[in-house]
Amino acid sequence: MPAAAVGAVGLGWDVPTSRPAVVVVAMAILFLAARICARQVVAVHSGERLLDISDRPWRKAPRIGRRSSPGPGRIRARPDHHPLTRPEPRPSPGNPDVELVRAAAKEFLELFHAENPQAGWMGPRIAAVMREIDLTGTYWHTSEELTFGARVAWRNNERCIGRLYWHSLQVRDLRTVADAGGIAAHCFDHLRSAHNGGKIRPMITIFAPETPARPAPRIWNEQLIRYAGYEQTDGRVLGDPRYRTFTSELIQRGWRPPEHPGAFDVLPLVVETVEEGPQLFQLPGQSVHEVPLEHPELSWFADLGMRWHAVPVISNNRLVIGGVSYPAAPFNGWYMGTEIGARNFGDSERYDLVPEVAERMGLDTTDEATLWRDRALVEINRAVLHSFQSNGVSITDHHTESRRFLIHLEREERAGRSCPADWTWIVPPMSGSQTPVFHRHYDAETQVPNFFSDPDATRRALHGGPPAFR
Repeated sequence: MPAAAVGAVGLGWDVPTSRPAVVVVAMAILFLAARICARQVVAVHSGERLLDISDRPWRKAPRIGRRSSPGPGRIRARPDHHPLTRPEPRPSPGNPDVELVRAAAKEFLELFHAENPQAGWMGPRIAAVMREIDLTGTYWHTSEELTFGARVAWRNNERCIGRLYWHSLQVRDLRTVADAGGIAAHCFDHLRSAHNGGKIRPMITIFAPETPARPAPRIWNEQLIRYAGYEQTDGRVLGDPRYRTFTSELIQRGWRPPEHPGAFDVLPLVVETVEEGPQLFQLPGQSVHEVPLEHPELSWFADLGMRWHAVPVISNNRLVIGGVSYPAAPFNGWYMGTEIGARNFGDSERYDLVPEVAERMGLDTTDEATLWRDRALVEINRAVLHSFQSNGVSITDHHTESRRFLIHLEREERAGRSCPADWTWIVPPMSGSQTPVFHRHYDAETQVPNFFSDPDATRRALHGGPPAFR
């Protein structure tokens, strides 16, 4: 009691000195102190509850402040409608994924500095990245790290036979672009720049990454250029049967096919962001470079009206570098002829051109032992290579590319690196045993950085949904 009175006097209050008054004042002070403590306890518990609510895996971040969507349809791409600077980092709540990011980042940075000694001692950079991960749950690659990571992802991709030139990959750093219109516009720029007058440039365009604060955008299409497949009343498909469901779904979402549909109608590009939902963008004509097909000897081949686009830009694979994921990172090399001739045109569930070519060649198709399929397939592939070369568009044959892959393999071994390869993808789909890549085994271990596909992305590319963000 006397201590309370002294404290009150010390606060500058005019305290009565009579004993009853002192008792009253002291009781009032104790009551006030109890109320303050209670409020602090409530505040602490409220903060804990808020922390629990926000402590969710970043893949399921709530869509806070989503704007209403203008609805699907053909929307003009806007190259200037996007942020121009790196997003400000936001604090990230505790998450077990953070430890995985830390480990992946450390492994990548060690690789980067080991192969780039000019970058200097890695200690300060690793320390800075660890602090950034602890604060935000992720980190921002430098331009040099991003370029190196994208090139090594190509080097590590076990499904690609054309990795000899991985170090020449041109990297377009567009990580600050996160709106659908800006992404579409830069994808169209990618197609024009990569075409390069027919001298195809290996190129990748990297858009905004996944972060705990915001999911990354998605590109639905398997490649930036894909052809529509229209279901006919007789059950057949006009165009590419692989995309019949995708085509139907895009029509439901507002895409209008040409007045007279054809076998090579370019589908719109579908870009989805968490704020805007799926948006459709018609590809401009100057971004779509196509090669009409003709045969060096069979004059009637041109009458088939076949053609194919020049730049194969894979657009729904996920680029992963040091624990950071980039779901929208369209990437291209150049075509190997069998990708078009043996698969796109030859597969029975695609354009299925073999029977028609065999018939026009006058082959006996009543007996498989005549090898009519093989003979027709060879001529289709000859037409593809001849047409691309005649039009000055980069392409390679499967024999040449197989030899180049073994050169790449030898270089990697000399550098002390393993070279992962998936035999089922590396061996060409035609005359496999006649290529040197057929007669050996490969290391199948997946390495990172790398490109990855996931079931959700594949489902969107083939079925037109469901959307990534709902």
